[in-house]
Amino acid sequence: MLISTAWAQADGAAGGGGDFFMSIVPLVAIFGIMYFLLIRPQQQKAKAHREQVASARRGDRVVTGGGLIGTIVRVDGDNDEVIVELAEGIRVHAVRSTLMDVRSKGEPVSAANDDSKK
Repeated sequence: MLISTAWAQADGAAGGGGDFFMSIVPLVAIFGIMYFLLIRPQQQKAKAHREQVASARRGDRVVTGGGLIGTIVRVDGDNDEVIVELAEGIRVHAVRSTLMDVRSKGEPVSAANDDSKK
């Protein structure tokens, strides 16, 4: 009696190959939903932020990573470093990638009016 039961289970397992693929389908569906609801929007937001920071130019109001709000006075180097004026006469060097937000696009200050001193 026990031997015939064991053979019956073995025969059922051989035909159950479709069950494995059916158990994978919900996992793939959950991954697809997570991708379209979480991963893809986050990637799009990061791309938009990179483009916004890359397009920051002289005269723009920006927020630094430390939460300081200032105006870009000059772009130094190979567009990787900016000089931000926080208040009258207070200027700091900031790496462009540490800018968190470009609040308002200002009119670019002409080079003749820029009295920047190091």
